[in-house]
Amino acid sequence: MQAAITDALAAHPDAKVLDQAGFEKEASGFIDQLLTFVTVMLLLAVLIALLGIVNTLALSVFERTRELGLLRAIGMTRSQVRAMVRWESAVISLIGALSGAGLGIGIGLALSQALKDEGIKAISIPTLQVAIYVLLAAFAGVAAAIGPARSAARVDVLKAVVTD
Repeated sequence: MQAAITDALAAHPDAKVLDQAGFEKEASGFIDQLLTFVTVMLLLAVLIALLGIVNTLALSVFERTRELGLLRAIGMTRSQVRAMVRWESAVISLIGALSGAGLGIGIGLALSQALKDEGIKAISIPTLQVAIYVLLAAFAGVAAAIGPARSAARVDVLKAVVTD
């Protein structure tokens, strides 16, 4: 029977004769490519976000020179200043990652409900993968804070206190 269908479609070279397993394999290949593309776009967005965190923290350190000098003058050590900037970065990263994950899951659920008539019967939320991404975002935020934290720890106490 498949040979008869193939012969009937000989005039249409772009047509394919597939059984259900072949169709599922072809469709899953497309979905895998789409998932890879989305993952690469996610990594690019994370890289851009990390550059934004570095820029924000660098400006924050520059603008808070006087406050950092006062903190150092009343007894805060350089390592405590570095830790403060790293924690600030981790909090910023976690807030961004959690809000992005929540928004993404919400949009995914809304799209699955909108496409319910198209055959989407179930949705799976990869909670482990989302949790790993959130944790990686926190670690990446801490890594992004290394440069600004060093700058904050190097603030000269006397010059910072008299700075306006």
